[in-house]
Amino acid sequence: MGNNATRVWLNKRLDGKTALITGSNTGIGKATAKELYRSGARVIMACRDVEKAKTALSEIQKEVGNQENVGELVIKQLNLGSFSSIRQCADEINRQEEKVHFLINNAGIMMCPKGKTVDGYELHFGVNHLGHFLLTCLLLPKIISSAPARIINVSSTIYKQGEIRWDDYNFDKGRYSAIGAYAQSKLANVLFTMELAKKLKDKGVVVYSLHPGVVKTELGRHMDETYFRGLRWVSSVLFGPFFRTPDEGAMTTLYCVLKDDEDFSGCYFSDCKVNETNLEQQHGEAAKKLWNLSSKLVNYDVNLD
Repeated sequence: MGNNATRVWLNKRLDGKTALITGSNTGIGKATAKELYRSGARVIMACRDVEKAKTALSEIQKEVGNQENVGELVIKQLNLGSFSSIRQCADEINRQEEKVHFLINNAGIMMCPKGKTVDGYELHFGVNHLGHFLLTCLLLPKIISSAPARIINVSSTIYKQGEIRWDDYNFDKGRYSAIGAYAQSKLANVLFTMELAKKLKDKGVVVYSLHPGVVKTELGRHMDETYFRGLRWVSSVLFGPFFRTPDEGAMTTLYCVLKDDEDFSGCYFSDCKVNETNLEQQHGEAAKKLWNLSSKLVNYDVNLD
């Protein structure tokens, strides 16, 4: 990924810009919030647990210290497993914020035991995809009016092993697979990015998906209850030396926010560069189909005319 000396884009100022980051109380999201705050942006930390978000906010301010020209940190409560919570959060942002220049759909869950969201959808599909889909759609008018703007969807390289179970996205039939459910949701992130980029082609808004790398975060906190007690510890011992820190893992997200790569809207990034550019040929029809399905499931149809 190179060293900081080669990342001149990290020096870009974001004074007067507003960024909303989901899941920014920990891990990559928190690291992203810290850097955008350092760059002068107004950062909205949209988190499920407000108390944890308050702790993260204080830690970010302490770490950044007394640097000049920092931005502002604001907390919003957001439960991506509840359409009602998403609508309430989006309504507050649409009413209270003049602009939203960057939407970073970062929050996610991984390897959870079988379960459902408040609205009855498989947890990974509901939180990682449908929740962000609805939030993004509800904020689109605000984002478009803030152009030039960017939407970044944090996915994972495991999307390549995923498939959309069109007739059983909830895993109601047959055996449940936590890995399969997670991979399906990460593929959905990529497909959503592709179709959204097409719909926003002439709107001044670019859309990227990305793989942050294998990062040491709280994302794997459910592994023990899903498989067996001690698995998370074993994984950290065996693979910990190869994990990236949250600050390192946030680099590709920051690249997508700060670097001038508008020509790559709809593409998938990894290690601070475009990783996949022929997604349309592979997944174009699936992306359109998923958009239509998702609109139906969240009961919201976007009109961009």
